[in-house]
Parts: sequence; C-alpha cells; structure tokens
Amino acid sequence: MLKGHTIYIRPLETEDAEENLRLQSENREFFEQFSMIRADDYYTIEGQRKRIEQYQQRLENDQEYHFGIFTNTDHTLIGTVSLFQMIRGALQCAFIGYFLDKAHNGKGLMTEAVRLVVDYAFHELKLHRIEAGVMPRNLGSMRVLEKAGFHKEGIARKNVRINGKWEDHQVLAILNPDDEK
Repeated sequence: MLKGHTIYIRPLETEDAEENLRLQSENREFFEQFSMIRADDYYTIEGQRKRIEQYQQRLENDQEYHFGIFTNTDHTLIGTVSLFQMIRGALQCAFIGYFLDKAHNGKGLMTEAVRLVVDYAFHELKLHRIEAGVMPRNLGSMRVLEKAGFHKEGIARKNVRINGKWEDHQVLAILNPDDEK
C-alpha cells in the first residue's frame, strides 16, 4: 500500500471486483469518452474478477501494475491508476493511465495518486521513464500530469483508438531524477 495525504493506492484484489464494477458502471459514460471500446463482459462482476486476476498475474511477472485509489477516510474505491506496457532492458520504461470518479475530479486526488505511482516506479521498480498520452481536449488530465512533473514532448497523430476513432495524443513524460545525476 502506498499512502498519501488524502488517498492511498494498492494493487486491486479479487475482493475489489464488486466495488470496481460499481465505480466503472457509475462512471461509464464519463470514462468511455477517454477509453478504448470495452468488451461486453467488462460491466459484469465475473468480467471484473477475471481482469483483476489477470492484473495480479501481470504484477507477479513485473509486466503491469494496476492500483485502486481509495480514500483515507472511508476506504472507498474512487479510481484506478496503472503502469502498463512495461519494457525492461535498456529502456526501463512504462506508460501510465488512470481514471477517477467524476464526483472526485478537480480536488487534486489524481495528482496525488500519480505522484505516488511515479515515486514507486522510480524508487522500487527502478524505471527510468514513464510516458503518458492524453487527448489534447482532455485538459484536466493534462493538468494532472503537469502538476505531477511530466513535461510535454509532442503530438502523436492518430495514436490511440478511442471509442472506435483514431485520436491524436499529447505525449508527456517524466524521467527518473536519480538517472540525471
């Protein structure tokens, strides 16, 4: 568990499937405007359990890290943050992605979660670089990353298929400061 001031993050467990289904279902329309098309079973308890089991296996294999974001006060699951497409060897990098309950946007909670994951990635996983891609119209997400220390690198044209449409993405990245010494 990684503890912040107002939230903590920890790997999702199969016991979180019901709560994650609630989060995803309540925010479906909001999340889907920024995500790829999801399979039919995504919005089922069994589909969530299956995904969490896959997340656990990928974590054990040092391939991906999927965390739930929980409030410190009542331990409610309010979002997710993930490191994925990890590459080891000479690159030592990963992508970061996240979703936060629309009712909790604008409170600095995602910035706090991103900072926790970045710190973990650099100090525990020994990554050199973390990259993110954000649709240019997603100003809130851009602000989260910039506040967490990411810098803009350029536009990747027609980079990710979102809701069946190829979308441009602003590429942002952060480098491990320990590697700059």
